[in-house]
Amino acid sequence: MLQGNTDVSVQAGPGEACTISEVVNRVASKWAIGVLVAVAPGPIRFTELEREMKGISRRMLTLTLRNLERDGLLHREVYPTVPPKVEYTLTPMAARLHQHLRGLVDWAADHRTDVAAARLLFDAQH
Repeated sequence: MLQGNTDVSVQAGPGEACTISEVVNRVASKWAIGVLVAVAPGPIRFTELEREMKGISRRMLTLTLRNLERDGLLHREVYPTVPPKVEYTLTPMAARLHQHLRGLVDWAADHRTDVAAARLLFDAQH
C-alpha cells in the first residue's frame, strides 16, 4: 500500500494538499455529517438548518458551515435583501461525498439498537 498521503502527524502547509486525516477529521466532525446530509436535498437557509440540527448552538453551526465552505463542500449564496437571505447548497464534490455519508447514516439507523445491546453486554461483563 502506498504511504504517500497518510501522514497524520503534520498538517499541510499553504498550497499543499491536505493530509487524508485532515479531510476525514473535517468530514467526520461531530456536526459536519448532519449538516451535509441536511443540505443535500437542496438549498437550505440557516434557520432551517438550525431547526433540523437538534442540539447545535448557533455559534457551532456557523463555525461548521464556515469550515465546510472553506473546504469546498458547501456553497453559500447571499441574496441582497433586507434582512439578507443566505442559502447553502452542496458543491459537486460534496454531492459525491453525500452518497457515502447517506450509506453511513442509514447503517447507523439500522444498527443503533445492536450497538446499544452490545454496549449493555460489554458493560455487564466488565
